[in-house]
Amino acid sequence: MNAQAQSVQTPSFDPIELRNVFGQFATGVTVITTVAEDGTLVGLAANSFSSVSLDPALVSWGLDLNAPSLSAFKSHGHFAINIMGEDSKDLVMNFARPSDDKFADVAYTTGRAGLPLLNKANAVLECRTHQTIRGGDHEVFIGEILNFDNRDSQPPLLFHKGSFAKLGEAL
Repeated sequence: MNAQAQSVQTPSFDPIELRNVFGQFATGVTVITTVAEDGTLVGLAANSFSSVSLDPALVSWGLDLNAPSLSAFKSHGHFAINIMGEDSKDLVMNFARPSDDKFADVAYTTGRAGLPLLNKANAVLECRTHQTIRGGDHEVFIGEILNFDNRDSQPPLLFHKGSFAKLGEAL
């Protein structure tokens, strides 16, 4: 290691200001689902989803280490990424808030490995956990895609600057 690399110290950031910077990047909105060890259906809203690779077909997303659903996602070994459309804000908020039964009154089908797949999703990816990596205060899940369904029913639901947004005019 050279002297220049040794002198670089880890900076300290105001987490609110850093979150505001992250908010400048518009993302799609997903609901990620799995099944807990006791058979309870588990789901949460996330905008940390990203494609990783086409060959092999891999995706990633991150979950806070303090999330109550972390153990379900780690133990089941499979998860589904439900990519949401612009008319699904209320459904997404259902999965963003704490609740004893987030699937009450939610239309879904059952996919591979018993995964709940939301009927209202624009697209669904059924995945096997390929790898997990601890990254700071999150567990990053990398999933191998086993099956997908591209319904492409409506424009995507977006998240930007801490709020939901709609896709504007194409450039």
